[in-house]
Amino acid sequence: MASLLITELTANATLHGRVRGCHARLALTLTSGTLRIEATEARGDRFPVPTPDADGESGRGLLLVASLADAWGCEPHHPVGKPV
Repeated sequence: MASLLITELTANATLHGRVRGCHARLALTLTSGTLRIEATEARGDRFPVPTPDADGESGRGLLLVASLADAWGCEPHHPVGKPV
């Protein structure tokens, strides 16, 4: 399950958070038996929203994240970017 969450979050960060000359960052933290998976992207102006498209080939990643994770969200990271 963790590998699917990692895949979806990093795919979203690289696809939707691209800024020329910047890279996405993945951080995994294990504390008291809880794994925190955090993909940080360069764009801070748009926040992720699950947008399913029944006929589309994409748009289901955050729905998977929401259904598999105990909790998920994002917060602005100044001066730029955001961790999801």
